[in-house]
Amino acid sequence: MYSVGEVAERLGLHVRTVRGYIRTGRLRAVRIGKQYRIARADLDALTGRRLPAPAAGAGTVEVSSIVQIDGVDRAASDRLATLVLAAANTAGHPARPLRVQTVYDEERHRMKIVILGGAGATADLLHLVEAVLGAGNGLLTGEVEDA
Repeated sequence: MYSVGEVAERLGLHVRTVRGYIRTGRLRAVRIGKQYRIARADLDALTGRRLPAPAAGAGTVEVSSIVQIDGVDRAASDRLATLVLAAANTAGHPARPLRVQTVYDEERHRMKIVILGGAGATADLLHLVEAVLGAGNGLLTGEVEDA
């Protein structure tokens, strides 16, 4: 994060000019107390610089998984959805969070969990689901018998 003075110095502009850019919306800034702070990405956007491309061989891996659980009632589905969403939001890499969606089919007593994200974090979440469903810990005590 840069101050207005640092941005003015880097660009060879007067401080008032930089403040004018901020007021008109030409330069994004965050106001902290009585001062503005400018992120490097916002400064690069103003100057027309492009963000550096990812290094060769440093590609990202994304996994998509669908878990289907049959014979579950609404209450058990809600409990499992809360557990899965909480685990997805508290674990993993903050720059690449898991994206999780749960769906419950009332007629079929079926729950689906859709997971998108990194391979390791997805595997960890799938291990959690497997452990909860196979543990006999009472989370799914309201299961429906052969719907």
